[in-house]
Amino acid sequence: MENQIKESLISLLDSIKRSDGPGVSEHMARVDELLTVNRSKIHPQLAHFLGNRSYAKALQFLEAGR
Repeated sequence: MENQIKESLISLLDSIKRSDGPGVSEHMARVDELLTVNRSKIHPQLAHFLGNRSYAKALQFLEAGR
């Protein structure tokens, strides 16, 4: 599940860099969905970053392996 979140974050941040509005919307919705469904299963710090839409920090957290 964390891999899905990580992949979605990478895609989202890439869409932001490319100014791809539809891509941003799609990937943001996917990240929100993953958070909603898995909130109780993920690390509280990751949930905090995702809930506050601190996507770069969330990706750094995942890449650091906690």
